[in-house]
Amino acid sequence: MSSDKTVASDGTEGHLTFGISSSIAAILILISPILYTLVAYPNTFILSWNEGRGGFLFAMAFIVAELVGLKYSPTRKRLLVVAGIAALAISYFIALPYGLSDYIRNGKDVYNVSLVDSWMWMWDFIIMAIFVTSSTILLFGKKWYKIASAGAIYLAGSALILALDAFFPFDSLGPLQIIVPIYLQIDQTLINFIDTYVINVGPQTPNSSAEPAIARGNLLVINGLHGPFALQVFWPSAGVHSMIIYTLVMLALLIKMDLPLTRKMIYFAAGTFGTVAVNLVRIVSLSLYALVVTTDVQEWEAFHSIAGEIMFLPWLGIYLGVVIYIENKRIRRLQAKAGGAAASNQSTR
Repeated sequence: MSSDKTVASDGTEGHLTFGISSSIAAILILISPILYTLVAYPNTFILSWNEGRGGFLFAMAFIVAELVGLKYSPTRKRLLVVAGIAALAISYFIALPYGLSDYIRNGKDVYNVSLVDSWMWMWDFIIMAIFVTSSTILLFGKKWYKIASAGAIYLAGSALILALDAFFPFDSLGPLQIIVPIYLQIDQTLINFIDTYVINVGPQTPNSSAEPAIARGNLLVINGLHGPFALQVFWPSAGVHSMIIYTLVMLALLIKMDLPLTRKMIYFAAGTFGTVAVNLVRIVSLSLYALVVTTDVQEWEAFHSIAGEIMFLPWLGIYLGVVIYIENKRIRRLQAKAGGAAASNQSTR
């Protein structure tokens, strides 16, 4: 019996490759480099966007979500070609501790890199973005972006953000820094409102008339229950990277959906507003953490390193799911009306 067997499912032809469906085989091949790094370098899977490979897990989630249950089945020949490309991607990660990592690190002097860690992680995401993009093109042809583009776009967006962080850290990239003072002014207003009308968050001296939060430019000085704490905020910490990721992933979803332009713009604008709100919640949470919980720098940094991802990525997943649910429900309703109208026309003949 051939290992590449054609079967019928709901009128759509699929294939069994090595005893499993082609869609499952495609998923396993596409995520195989991520699975390898998860086994070989588990300590590098940190949620912070610029401190490890935690972003690979979210890319894997996007890949699985888009391909699981897919009726379109790639041929065995295409799967084998993509498996070969996956082996090349895995070989990159295998070679890292055997001199490749040092070679990449030495490139920092050639290209005037400012932040070496972001430079190093950037290449991991570039390799994965190239692999996933080229593989999905080979598997699904010129319409790949309508079938499974979110994972590739997320990886490419992460690589872009890491590149910006590597070459233009802190406040050296003026356009991205513009939003920071606005966020901090809103943060100051919200913190002082909470202190006045909700619960006392500082200063340490109860009778002091000083406000618990004062923002000036990209500086935020807070004086809470554990004493003063000063922050200098730059664009990565203001959630600019989450806005870039949201924009890329949302555009990928809207491209796939057959909707009027006005409806697409409404979804995009609503998601943009939600992402801004999540970024504000994150900044306020970081302020409250220093005001109420601790001013220990290491403990605060530990919370800061994961706060963005644990708030933004669930929000992004939930919002995308809501959009898909609404549209699927609308389509079913329109189909039901069309079916009812057709039945009514036949009965009147």
